[in-house]
Amino acid sequence: MDKKKVKLGIAPIAWTNDDMPDLGAENTFEQCVSEMALAGYKGSEIGNKYPTKINTLRRALNLRKLRIANAWFSTYLLTKPFYEVETEIHKKLKFLKAMGAKVIGVSEQSYSIQGQPETAVFDNKYVMNDEEWALFADGLNRLGEIALERYGITLTYHHHMGTVVQTEAEIGKMMEMTDPRFVSLLFDSGHLAYCGEDYMRVLRKYVGRIRHVHLKDIRPEVVQKVKAEGLSFLQGVRLGTFTVPGDGAIDFQPIIDVLDQAGYEGWMIVEAEQDPALANPLEYAIKARKYIKSIAKI
Repeated sequence: MDKKKVKLGIAPIAWTNDDMPDLGAENTFEQCVSEMALAGYKGSEIGNKYPTKINTLRRALNLRKLRIANAWFSTYLLTKPFYEVETEIHKKLKFLKAMGAKVIGVSEQSYSIQGQPETAVFDNKYVMNDEEWALFADGLNRLGEIALERYGITLTYHHHMGTVVQTEAEIGKMMEMTDPRFVSLLFDSGHLAYCGEDYMRVLRKYVGRIRHVHLKDIRPEVVQKVKAEGLSFLQGVRLGTFTVPGDGAIDFQPIIDVLDQAGYEGWMIVEAEQDPALANPLEYAIKARKYIKSIAKI
């Protein structure tokens, strides 16, 4: 891959978990970003311990030669008035623009079960009706237009376990119902593999609209346990559902090849929410960095 066009970053969720703050509570922001830089990454997404003052965050990252690639943004287009969602995304977009980011990662959290600690993730996912799909797609288009026209930032949609856009079919419907000018895809190998979908087929079909990539691996034996025992998404995380590329079941070489052949430009982010007490973040960050260098030459 072209180092000038593709940059490799890592998510802070391996050090400090946003959904379960007890995971990595002992790890500081400074330790997190220092170890990211030490492991050889160029950037990061935003975590719950990151400074909210632009100058403070910029100084800390500049010291380590890191950049902000993206930030998660929860939309509630199905359950909140649009103006409330719009007001909040303006705040996030202003922050991202000030930090030099070019994308925002959006995920619809209305009816999401991903953060419910006791809800079986394979059994209780909400399915939108036609009216909700129309509301959802229209809202995404409007938010994407705001992001691009006002801030020069591309809205990328993050499909996710336990949410209204999880499956290949749901991703396809969202892509069909949204405007390619304003809505792109955040491709996450781990979430598609988790729910048993053909992640390579999704990648090949939509590679032209993919503007951000999460490189996430899975441990199939843990996924099977989650399914068999009716466990929640968060319980699965604690057990080790996810891991870094090169440590799980996914072969990332074909993923890299498809992206490269399509001329992908932007960030690829290593993301693997694990218990840092069981999976040392620096150790796993280095493992992933070496693996990706071996297959992507970046």
